[in-house]
Amino acid sequence: MKKEVLAKLQCTECKNINYYTHRNKKKVKAKLSLKKLCSTCRKHTVHKEMKK
Repeated sequence: MKKEVLAKLQCTECKNINYYTHRNKKKVKAKLSLKKLCSTCRKHTVHKEMKK
């Protein structure tokens, strides 16, 4: 994946960066918000896209 389109996903509860994904920044203006498994919390939490 290219570095320009990478998006870091951070857990909203423990603030750890657990996932990297990509998105089209020209088409999708809003930040990503996905419910994923957090390995440190050991439960499904909301992961939001953070700044680079």
